[in-house]
Amino acid sequence: FCLVFNCSDQIDCIMMEKLFRGVIQQGAWTCLDEFNRIDIEVLSVVAQQLLEMRLALLKYGNNAEFFFCGAKCVLKDTCGVFITMNPGYAGRTELPENLKALFRPISMMIPDYGLIAQILLFSEGFKESKSLAMKMTRLYKLASEQLSQQKHYDFGMRAVKSVLEMAGRLKREQPDAPETDLLIKALKDSNIPKFIKADAPLFNALVVDLFPNVIFKEDNNDQLIAQISAVMAEKNLQPSESFVTKTTQLFETLNVRFGTMIVGTAMTGKTTVLCSLIDALNNLKTDAVNKNPLLNGVSCVRINPKSVTMGELYGEENQITKDWQDGIASYYMRTATTDESPGSPWICFDGPVDALWIENMNSVLDDSRLLCLANGQRIRLKADMRVLIEVDSLEQASPATVSRCGMVYI
Repeated sequence: FCLVFNCSDQIDCIMMEKLFRGVIQQGAWTCLDEFNRIDIEVLSVVAQQLLEMRLALLKYGNNAEFFFCGAKCVLKDTCGVFITMNPGYAGRTELPENLKALFRPISMMIPDYGLIAQILLFSEGFKESKSLAMKMTRLYKLASEQLSQQKHYDFGMRAVKSVLEMAGRLKREQPDAPETDLLIKALKDSNIPKFIKADAPLFNALVVDLFPNVIFKEDNNDQLIAQISAVMAEKNLQPSESFVTKTTQLFETLNVRFGTMIVGTAMTGKTTVLCSLIDALNNLKTDAVNKNPLLNGVSCVRINPKSVTMGELYGEENQITKDWQDGIASYYMRTATTDESPGSPWICFDGPVDALWIENMNSVLDDSRLLCLANGQRIRLKADMRVLIEVDSLEQASPATVSRCGMVYI
């Protein structure tokens, strides 16, 4: 059993003591993600707790009883503690020397994208996986070198993985379609929405160079486009082609990614795009339950993450009574996980992104979909749910955050 926990600066040594006590008695592993976000004062106590665990493992055998932080525990010698950390961002601390000495460091290198892409395509049922993987990784390498450098661009492993998963879904829906066409569609649907105006033609030219003689047919979302136009007419807005395109691109991105960022300066229409899509999807809702949760109705809650403290956003413990009080985001996420009705609950964070509040969402936005609270609770979010972030720029966001989200640039 391996318990993954996303650390934050709200964590105290009492919570860590409880976690370690459980790990010791279960004989489990724990992976403490973003470990160096914990405050330095807490880390120095954590170093002492880990030293107690280590000395007990050296001194006593399996199933031995010993005192850990003043409480009797039964030691299982299979227990282990692993940490992951990214150095050098805002809100990160340098590990104390006595803590560093307890861990064996492993430095992660850039993986072989071509081999990983080939294996993933093969597992999704593609017969031409070798040549397609080679072309796809070459396209991403050229795009990262030749397109403009924007904060919201990411051509890393997570971006590759999301494209391949989308290609696999298309392959299952259309098993007889040409494999090259399916991969090009996945590449375009995943990447075109995030490009600024000057980069989109460049990317299309790279696709044509790498996949010559392939005639790509645009997908027709006629029903959705008609609904978007109707919704805009109701709101006395002009359904311009670029606006409708961005709205359909947002829908395509939400189909692929759990977390999506709508990026653009003020007054570009980010909120209008989002509200138009929600109304259009609710108009398309039928009585029958659809395979795609987005077509079963959408409900959206909006939060400004910078208008409240971290405790009010994610929850905090009362210092006197030690009672846990849920925050706004944790309350809505907890409610969404217990809601059994069909449809897709969305949470939209409408405000500036900085490394302090968004890094608490790292494990929410990756494959594990876990919200880790400062009292040790872990809320696993449903796959039907979506997390959206409306933001004007990603100057303060770390690469770890950017890689976890789908991007729509407006």
